[in-house]
Amino acid sequence: MIKFGLRELLFLIILIAMPAASYWLVFKPQNREISEAKKEIEHKQLMLEKLDEATAQTQDLEEQNLEIARSIELVESRLPGNKEVEVVFEQVAELARKQKLDLHRVKRGEPVPSANYMEQPLEMEIQGDFDDFYVFLLQVEKLDRITRMLDLEINGDRDDEGEMTAEFTLSIYFEPEGAKSTSVAEVPE
Repeated sequence: MIKFGLRELLFLIILIAMPAASYWLVFKPQNREISEAKKEIEHKQLMLEKLDEATAQTQDLEEQNLEIARSIELVESRLPGNKEVEVVFEQVAELARKQKLDLHRVKRGEPVPSANYMEQPLEMEIQGDFDDFYVFLLQVEKLDRITRMLDLEINGDRDDEGEMTAEFTLSIYFEPEGAKSTSVAEVPE
């Protein structure tokens, strides 16, 4: 049999104390550090994911801004300059002539500010066949420049079916460049 004395007992206590001391003095602090490091890594990964989302949104916003800028350029390209309003009016008068409509009266009003642009109202009176007037309206709608028709009033001729008189205000949008003027426009021949 093995003799179990003080020396063996002391050896056994040291043998058991070594792993316990190692656990409390080495492994437990390292496990705490590892746990904290894992939490920090998770936090940083979460922050990186949020940063990636924000970066993706920034790129989307940049693309949207470019799209908006293109849309603005397109609208502005459809706005004539102050000097080109006459050209648009002549196009409208030519469309009326092609549809055999009589342009009885055209009165140019005072240009009106509209957002960053100006609006040139033209009070017009046209006589002719209703079907021709309808085609005229469709062609005005297809003009390259931005126009708006206000206060349209159509009166039919009781004696001649299909004949009518239309009074309306045609507004032509333009970019302001020069002085404002009010005059009665002459109908081009």
